[in-house]
Parts: sequence; C-alpha cells; structure tokens
Amino acid sequence: MSGGGRGGGPQGAAVTGRRDRPGPGSDAEWLRRAVQLSRRCPPSPTAFSVGAILVAADGRELARGHSRQDGGRVHAEEAALRSLGNPRPSLRDATLYTSLEPCTRRASSPSPCTRLVLAAGIGRVVVAWREPPLFVADCTGVETLRAAGVEVVCRDELAEAARAVNRHLLPSGPAGG
Repeated sequence: MSGGGRGGGPQGAAVTGRRDRPGPGSDAEWLRRAVQLSRRCPPSPTAFSVGAILVAADGRELARGHSRQDGGRVHAEEAALRSLGNPRPSLRDATLYTSLEPCTRRASSPSPCTRLVLAAGIGRVVVAWREPPLFVADCTGVETLRAAGVEVVCRDELAEAARAVNRHLLPSGPAGG
C-alpha cells in the first residue's frame, strides 16, 4: 500500500482510515514539527536523526522525543514514550508522528521501535520517510504495524524534509536522496 521504493524514491500517498484535517493540528503540521525536532539530534555517522511527537485524539501533545536526546542510542519513538512516565494514559486513540519509519531491527537495544509502539497500544502512526537500506536492509515498520492493526499513514510530501536532516548519511544521486 505504500507504493514505490524504499526511502529514496516515490512512495505514493498511502493514506488510510481517518482523513487529515487541514491547518493547525493537521497530520502535515504535526509531522513538520517532528521533522523540526529531528534537527536537535546530535549528529551521528551511524544513525539517523529522527523526531517523534505523540498526540492525543483531541489534538493535545502528550510527549515528544528525538534520537539521542538523552545521549546514548535512544531512538525518537523510545524517547517520546519514556517521557510519558508511568502509568501511561491509554494511547489507543493517539497518533505518533515520526520523521522516519519505526525500526523493526536495531543493534543498540533489544526492543525495536515497532515493538515499543505496539506494546504502548498506539492506534495510529504517521510517517514522513520510509527507512532507506543504509543501516538495516529490511526495515518493515510500516508493514509490521499495519499487520498488527495499527493505522499507518505515509506522508510522502514531507519525505524530502526528513531526508534533508540526514543528508550527510545518504549517498548522492537520485537513489540516495
């Protein structure tokens, strides 16, 4: 359903389920904020810079995080979920906005972000950019989440903004971004 190539090429506008609201509080606006948040990441030659924002169904921001925000190897989705504390509110009707597809494999932790999203019970994820095969050749975060019943929306029009933050990691030319 996501269409074309992984990370570098067109993906098609895979919008399923709920329709986006225009203006402030829209999927596009929250995702732009997540991309802006990714600019705070300390640069790394071995990891993407990612921003993630968790938003309640009523439009309130619940949490945010970015890669490596607390040092170490923390991923953006992981940082956002940690900042919720315990006990966590129900996230069934919440939306996670992330500048990069949640990972399905990672070397730095036993729990990939897709597993964390599923364990948290998040019902909807909006992604700017599918993970290119730079560090992990077979990221299937979108497919994994959809197979588990999570609504996933890929906003291709914001992929270039997410790639731009990570330009230093990408090979030049059309395939790399």
